[in-house]
Amino acid sequence: MRTLIVTEFMSLDGVIDSPGGGSHPHAGWTFKDVPMDEAVWEIKAREEQEAGALLIGRVSYDEFAPVWPTMEEFAAYNAMPKYVVSTTLTDPQWHNTTVLRSLDEVAALKQGDGGTILVHGSATLAKGLAAAGLVDRYHLLVFPILLGGGRRLFAPEGADKQRLTLVEHATYGNGVQLAVYDVNH
Repeated sequence: MRTLIVTEFMSLDGVIDSPGGGSHPHAGWTFKDVPMDEAVWEIKAREEQEAGALLIGRVSYDEFAPVWPTMEEFAAYNAMPKYVVSTTLTDPQWHNTTVLRSLDEVAALKQGDGGTILVHGSATLAKGLAAAGLVDRYHLLVFPILLGGGRRLFAPEGADKQRLTLVEHATYGNGVQLAVYDVNH
């Protein structure tokens, strides 16, 4: 069985909305509001090297597909299989992209052969995957900023309790914290 990892940039108050750009009033907060520290990005390079597939939701697809193929630092992501969970996307233009119509199809993908499945962004998808018991690990880069509002990774009410085990952590000079958690199934 393949491992499914949700990887997110997160504010200290749990917001994952628009970290690099987008519609949030403070869009780009990871780059605009926190000083750069190269050590923070080591986990991102490791994820790209270890991933066997990228899984994203429709909103993230619409944001990533026009940009990532032009970025040399995402060459491995651009080459690997990509899966978009969407009921409306019909003709994905991003090379090597397949549309999945349901979480059942994600579960079947997870049962197949291949490397780690990495979920970037995709707040709605990540919540659905967690509720369906499909998430195996979280990679969280927690930034020392409070954004107040926006999409959050973890639903504040109505979510089932989930036990996590911290398996890796670090704190960087700019105050960003890395927290890697395994989900206890």
